[in-house]
Amino acid sequence: MIEFHTLQLLPDLSGALFIPEYDTLLVADLHFEKGSSLARFGVIIPPFDTRSTLDGLEDVVGRFKPKTLISLGDSFHDRDGPERLGKTERERIDAMAKQTDLLWITGNHDPDLPDDLPGEVAEQVALGPLTLRHEPTICADGEICGHLHPAAIIQQRGRRLRRRCFAANKRRIFMPAFGAYTGGLNVKDKAFEPYWKQRDFVVFMLGKTAIHRLPSRVLL
Repeated sequence: MIEFHTLQLLPDLSGALFIPEYDTLLVADLHFEKGSSLARFGVIIPPFDTRSTLDGLEDVVGRFKPKTLISLGDSFHDRDGPERLGKTERERIDAMAKQTDLLWITGNHDPDLPDDLPGEVAEQVALGPLTLRHEPTICADGEICGHLHPAAIIQQRGRRLRRRCFAANKRRIFMPAFGAYTGGLNVKDKAFEPYWKQRDFVVFMLGKTAIHRLPSRVLL
């Protein structure tokens, strides 16, 4: 459980975040069609990332059954990603839109989403005391965002363990990337420094079977 601005938020091992008060499920950085995007530049990897990401998304939606599903930007890896979606993958997104209201927040990778994408599109969303957006802002208060793909690193039994994580303080929560090919950036990287005050944050590290709350001081 993450207590944030009077709300009780439920982080999930998948990297999704459920807000019971608003019956809303959040995911970030799906990066659909990243594999096909890289292939255009000669980087050949198995082209199954969208399929795998949809598998995870359908599972978490099936478990929480939210009224609304909000994707916090970079849902597609590039502007042309929606056009490269396979017929089956598009049908799966259409089917999901019949189960839950879809809301797509635009990101730096997908600033313009097509009109025929099921659901609504917005630059940011206000949800009670919360502001949902893709990129973090310096003076935020009650912000939940994606963009930086947080990961935590600890020393365990003589070896380094790296896992995706939620990273939070009193002002904001960074969501882990949900996409299959997205990876993660160490929360102690300089890219995060503008958003913490004296590293006043904790992480909720995604383990294999449990989520572990850790203070920033134990991280590598």
